[in-house]
Amino acid sequence: MNLVRQQAGDAIVTNPAIPNEKNDTAIETVTDSILGGLQQQAQGGNIGGLLSSIMGAQGGGLNMQNPLMGGIVNNVVGNLMGRLGVSQGVATGIASALVPVVLNQLFSKATDPNDSSVDVGSIMGQVTGNQAAANVDWMGMASTAMADGKLDMSDVMRVAGGFLGGGSGSNQQAGGGLGGMLGGLFGK
Repeated sequence: MNLVRQQAGDAIVTNPAIPNEKNDTAIETVTDSILGGLQQQAQGGNIGGLLSSIMGAQGGGLNMQNPLMGGIVNNVVGNLMGRLGVSQGVATGIASALVPVVLNQLFSKATDPNDSSVDVGSIMGQVTGNQAAANVDWMGMASTAMADGKLDMSDVMRVAGGFLGGGSGSNQQAGGGLGGMLGGLFGK
């Protein structure tokens, strides 16, 4: 919430379409919607996209063309329209101004070894709903999995399979399917 609050100036606080008495509600809505969007991505099976986005943000590479970003922006827009009654244009302007900046800052903090305020494990624990995920060395596993320069589904299956006790990268987990394999991560 602090990251959203720090960036809310032009998008929310001084925005004439948001009454001053609704500033806090708007900030909370954006914060909750970003978290909800990250949860939807993770629980929808896009752990690879989420980890790849976190890793890519090290260079400020998270932008509006990123599919992860599009889903989260849509979540923010819908919630702002529903909770505050603002138009789609106003909601889109707020989401477009805040979401990329907040996510880049959040993911940059998570990957910065000199910043202990947030880490990838705490993000993954929060978005998966499984606090055991907070104790996993996601950065180490993602770095190892990305030996070929990209994080794809086979890398995610190998990493998550090892985390869930599904083997060491073989096709051992293939019989249960991706849903079954990741189900343990989400407590299903």
